[in-house]
Amino acid sequence: MSVDFYSDYSMTIDGKAVGASASFEAYNPATEAVIATVPDASKAQLDEAVASAKAAFPAWSARPIEERQALVTKIGDVLTAHAEEFSRLLTLEQGKAKAGADWEVGGSAAWCGGIATQSLATTVLEKDDERTVEMRHVPLGVIGAITPWNFPILLAIWKIAPALVAGNTMVLKPSPYTPLCTLKLGELLRDVLPVGVLNVISGGNDLGAWMTEHSGIAKIAFTGSTATGKKVMASAASNLKRVTLELGGNDPAIVLPDVDPKQMAKELFWAAFQNSAQFCCAAKRLYIHDDIYDALRDELVAYARTVKVGDGLQQGTDLGPIQNKMQFEKVKDLLADAKANGLNAVLGGDVPEGQGYFVPVTIYDNPPEDSRVVKEEAFGPVLPLLRFNDIDDVVARANDTDMGLAASVWSADADLARSIGERIEAGVIWINEIHTFSPHAAFGGHKQSGIGVENSLEGLAEYTNTQTVVTRRSPAVTIA
Repeated sequence: MSVDFYSDYSMTIDGKAVGASASFEAYNPATEAVIATVPDASKAQLDEAVASAKAAFPAWSARPIEERQALVTKIGDVLTAHAEEFSRLLTLEQGKAKAGADWEVGGSAAWCGGIATQSLATTVLEKDDERTVEMRHVPLGVIGAITPWNFPILLAIWKIAPALVAGNTMVLKPSPYTPLCTLKLGELLRDVLPVGVLNVISGGNDLGAWMTEHSGIAKIAFTGSTATGKKVMASAASNLKRVTLELGGNDPAIVLPDVDPKQMAKELFWAAFQNSAQFCCAAKRLYIHDDIYDALRDELVAYARTVKVGDGLQQGTDLGPIQNKMQFEKVKDLLADAKANGLNAVLGGDVPEGQGYFVPVTIYDNPPEDSRVVKEEAFGPVLPLLRFNDIDDVVARANDTDMGLAASVWSADADLARSIGERIEAGVIWINEIHTFSPHAAFGGHKQSGIGVENSLEGLAEYTNTQTVVTRRSPAVTIA
């Protein structure tokens, strides 16, 4: 299928290209220039998309799982075949540098292949000569997927692949800040998937609210902020929709004194600043032992000075802009608060005037534990460095948050690091590495960082209901 990636953006409803009477504009965050006009779906069009997905569900769920797995693998093939176009379009709408865009597109394709190997077996719970008790997994129906703007392709695939493998159909809504790659993926998949199996619609907050309360949608799979996740959950309660919510994080990283500052500075920098720190599980609070604090701080600052912030389309750019003006203003407000409270920025701290939503890499030197830059998730390139000298103290400080998405511990003694990591209240703990993901490893948050998990067989099961089947070999005989 021939597709122009840079114009003519349409929704996919019931296997067809669909426009809308209303529209909104998509912007390049590096230039603030309008790059596309995008359909703004009406409530009636959402109803059409849900009806299409509902009509497709019986045949799709009855299709042998091997065939569903093969078609999900083909989604990955489509991404691979158009990798360069998707990567460039991703940088245009999201802002990330080419290396990050290539990683996201390639990872999305690989995810399709990984999830396509998974299936949920029927479990025999009891069996004797008279009776068998089994537990099986059955699909839910129509899934409403709502994806964010930081990893728009990858986090869509995290939902599409398991939902379809499990036998569900889907209505997918990308963030209005990054709708373009998702709309193009929908366009390309019209020739791959049966009609109605995947409907892709675009719109703003109203569309998201309509989806969460829609009676024809059985489950909402949402990735975004904790504040919005609470609204999704409240709205989904109207008809007891299932939900998977992957929400915010204020993820601690703990560095023990046996780490070599010069050797580890680069890795710890990227642990915090990958994707301009627009990453739910970026290291957002870096706790460094007193014995190496000064040395590691200086090495981090020195390495950070070698990193180029700029337009992701320009060669040599390492970090792109903040993706949208709303988030840009939030980060600017956080920096203004830090300056007003006299925090010591050893790098950055001031946002220059000019075109694009650019925030310089900013590192704060041991700010108070109750300062906003420590307590809040910046979701931008802002990192507080924090001293510690006692393990029990640093664990307590790391856990002093309503969030619990991920954490990391760094030490030459992996066993010690693991013993510390297991005390952190978070869904994922990395020891001596960070941001390693797998289709086969569960990812999800504790506390207010989410409900449920994505990826792994546990993530696949989130797209099903359990059904217990009790079979008696012959009818019971009742004596009058």
